[in-house]
Amino acid sequence: MSRRSIIPFVALSALALALTVVPAIAHETPDAAGGSGVRSEMLAWIKDAEGKLVQLAEATPEAKYAWRPGKDVRSTGEVFMHVATANFGIPSFWGVAPPEGFKFDTYEKSLTKKADIQKALKDSFAHMETAFSAMSDADLDKPAEFFGMKSTVRGGYMLLLSHVHEHLGQSIAYARMNGIVPPWTAKQQAAIKAASEQKSGGK
Repeated sequence: MSRRSIIPFVALSALALALTVVPAIAHETPDAAGGSGVRSEMLAWIKDAEGKLVQLAEATPEAKYAWRPGKDVRSTGEVFMHVATANFGIPSFWGVAPPEGFKFDTYEKSLTKKADIQKALKDSFAHMETAFSAMSDADLDKPAEFFGMKSTVRGGYMLLLSHVHEHLGQSIAYARMNGIVPPWTAKQQAAIKAASEQKSGGK
C-alpha cells in the first residue's frame, strides 16, 4: 500500500462523510471506551467507524461486493478488504505481528465472498484494537516509521483512526450509489417517523 492509497482520493467520499457521517455522529457520539484520555477517545472513534463499516458490510448484498464506480477503482468488497489490510498490516511497522500468512501487498484482493470479507473486517479491527489497548504510554511514545514518514507509534494509530473514517465515507458513498441506506440512518429515520406518527395520533 502506498501513501497515496491512504489519503482521500474521491470527492464523493468526502461529501458522503460530511453529509452523512457527521450528522450521525452528532446524535451517536460514543463514550470514551469506558475511560478517559487520548487513548480511550481514539479507541472510541475507531470503534465508531468499525460499527458503521460492519453494518454496511452486512447491509450490502453479495452481488454488490464486486460493484465499482469506475475502472481501476476499488470495488465495494475491495474497500472493506483495504480497511482490513491496513488494520492488520500497518501495526506491523512497530512490531505487532499480523496473522500468519498475511501479505500486505496481496491481502486486499485475496477474498471475494461476502461472508469471508465480513469476517476479515471484524477480525482486523479486533487485531488492531487489542494491540492498541495493550500499549503503554511509553510504547505509544516510541518512534515509528511507515510509508516513508517518521512518527511515533501513537501517530501510527492516529493514521489508522483517520484511515478507517476515510473509507467509511467512501463506503457510504458506494452504498448510496447502489440505493442502500446506511443502517444507522435508516434507524434514525424510522425513529423520527414513529415519533411523528405517535404525535399525530395523540392529537
